[in-house]
Amino acid sequence: MLLTLLILPTSVTGSGVALPHIGLDTDASLDALQWVVHAYNLTFASFMLACGALADLLGRRRVFTIGAVLFTAASLVSAVASDIYVLDLARAVAGVGAAGLLTSGSSILATSFDGAARTRVFAAVGIATGGGLALGAMIAGVLADTLGWRSFYGVHAVLMLLVLLAVPFMQESRSETAAKVDWPGTATFVGSLFLLMLGMVEGPQWGWASPGVLGCLAGAVLLMAVFVLVEKRQTHPMFDLALLRNARFMALCLIPVVVTFAFVILLPLLPNYLLVANKSTSQAAGSTMLLMTLPILPTPLLAGRLVRWGWSARSVFALSLACLTLGVAWLAVVLEPGIGLGGLAGPLILLGIGLGLNFGLVDGAVLTVVAPEATGTAAGFLNTLRLGSEAVVIAAAGSALVNLVQNWLNDGLDKFPAYKGDPAELANSVNSGDLTGPLEKLPADVRPSFFDFVADGFTGAWQAVLWASAAICALLSVAIYVMLSERKQEVTVARGGQAPAPRRDEATADTVS
Repeated sequence: MLLTLLILPTSVTGSGVALPHIGLDTDASLDALQWVVHAYNLTFASFMLACGALADLLGRRRVFTIGAVLFTAASLVSAVASDIYVLDLARAVAGVGAAGLLTSGSSILATSFDGAARTRVFAAVGIATGGGLALGAMIAGVLADTLGWRSFYGVHAVLMLLVLLAVPFMQESRSETAAKVDWPGTATFVGSLFLLMLGMVEGPQWGWASPGVLGCLAGAVLLMAVFVLVEKRQTHPMFDLALLRNARFMALCLIPVVVTFAFVILLPLLPNYLLVANKSTSQAAGSTMLLMTLPILPTPLLAGRLVRWGWSARSVFALSLACLTLGVAWLAVVLEPGIGLGGLAGPLILLGIGLGLNFGLVDGAVLTVVAPEATGTAAGFLNTLRLGSEAVVIAAAGSALVNLVQNWLNDGLDKFPAYKGDPAELANSVNSGDLTGPLEKLPADVRPSFFDFVADGFTGAWQAVLWASAAICALLSVAIYVMLSERKQEVTVARGGQAPAPRRDEATADTVS
């Protein structure tokens, strides 16, 4: 199970590093290339609750096995795919498999261990997941530079085959009160999220006012409205909408959204900036990300100590949110072409500390502010919102960067008459991490000034996105701190009614330790 939880995050952090190699090999457009990352994130987020319900209904080991088979097969197809659309489809299937693996795997561990053993097991789960986040970009960079990008997905397939060998030794379990899968809710939710991401990804390509983009965005809103109506009429809904009235629960669920804006968007996108503006190799770009991801491993121990020393969970969350907000703002200040590890170290380490301080603490705290019978729904809502926000915000940030770079090129590319390419294609190439190809089409004496021009525009685009992210993080952080106020003693529980919130400090201290 730990091997599984080490593999899954690397598909998020590593695929972004491999994108430039994939683009060169497949000659794919940026929008098609981006779906290598987006398709995995989309299906991973969208099928979490459906897979959780299937695991309870059909058997957790059975769903885990199906997820492992899907992930292995999709990884093998990814490793041999020569067409970008086949690769995109394979990554979408891998995301479905990942959803099945994560939901059923967590349930298997929870039902296999009790008491102190369960606490140790889930501490190991946090370390394995953090290790996947920390090492994914570096491993992808090393493999892409040495053996080619296909080896990255090939390694996934081989490791998941090892996981499948262990399946016969797992015990099967089901929930005695398992409900049927909410397929209408799942379908409308997946459809809404897909149309929203499609509209944002294709906005710079089709034009934001084009019928296709406007149709996608309108369809996303319509399907989300239908989703809400469907959920209100379901006996066992995918989302229990009553939880939305619980202020402290919603505050805790917004913390991963801050993490997404400050931390997660950098995982697949920042390596591409380093590839262009710093002329880094994939291996060097992936290794640089260790500055941000390695602090995730030891920092949760600090959070546990702070709670045991008398800090309230609210105070620890406030410190975490402050680190995340200041870290992304600091990065916006220092980012420049050719920036070295010394310049990046401060903001990236601070961002890693910010995530580490709430890594796992949020999940434990959520279970203390809802009624016991609502914990399953609450955990599912948290994870779906966490993964869904990652999928949407990464897509939005990528589109914003393409748009801003394209505007910069449109305003100044006429200074370089030797460049005969399309500004839109150049913007796509830059944001996918490749400026080498466009430079080779220019005379040698023009290349240095052209590089400086493009790198300055790319940096300006990044700074605009980072400042916007910092502003959103600041606003959300203030709202979260207020919503977590100690004066809110009553919580709204699932299926209606009021119940006193459990004491937060005791519950979260146990969870962290």
